[in-house]
Amino acid sequence: MNDGDAGAAERLLALIGTHRDSIREALADEQYALLLTRLAALAGTEPDDDREVRRTLQRVRLSLLELPVNHPVHVALDSVRLVAAPPGPQTVASAQDLLARLRLTSPPYEATDPQPVRADPELERLRQAPGLSADEARVRCGGPPPPELIRLRDVRGGVRYPEFQFAEGDGTPYEVVLEVNRLLLAEIDPWGAAAWWLSVNTWLGGTPASLLGRLPDHRLVGAAGALAEGE
Repeated sequence: MNDGDAGAAERLLALIGTHRDSIREALADEQYALLLTRLAALAGTEPDDDREVRRTLQRVRLSLLELPVNHPVHVALDSVRLVAAPPGPQTVASAQDLLARLRLTSPPYEATDPQPVRADPELERLRQAPGLSADEARVRCGGPPPPELIRLRDVRGGVRYPEFQFAEGDGTPYEVVLEVNRLLLAEIDPWGAAAWWLSVNTWLGGTPASLLGRLPDHRLVGAAGALAEGE
């Protein structure tokens, strides 16, 4: 870990604190409650457990993808990179301080993780992307779909598999999609993973889903890995 990256996690948390009012305004109640839930998990992490600090910090970042794409914190997500082994004690301490300040404006209920279905414009955008039913996905996969595939709950209680995950040729899941989804913890946070695929990525120069088959797989994996852990 180089000295320039040593404070990356703290810089992100400080940025959240700086823009806490606009974050609260931009996020729906349950989205904001989910952010608090993930910050609480980070604040309660054993400081010396670098792997768990890294994983919980990743979940915080994925929650921030719910912000409008022009929000200062969302814009900074691509440029504020997390190191492979973030400075645990200071990161956890920063999260504890930030959480105490954010809870002053917290909604009067607890969120669950992963996120429930919510009436929210950004989630509606994701939900309206072309998708397959559970039965259609099963046919494409020749059996139960892999758990790494993104499954989004619809308003009727069913699930939809965003269609971009399946190759145009034989219709089976892209291997690179499965690999990226593992990095993004799609099984835990399908909405955050879907937002990554279906939102403009400044590093890649477009929406990752639209670049499947056009960019080398390693570039998509690298961009997702930079969000997940930094390299």
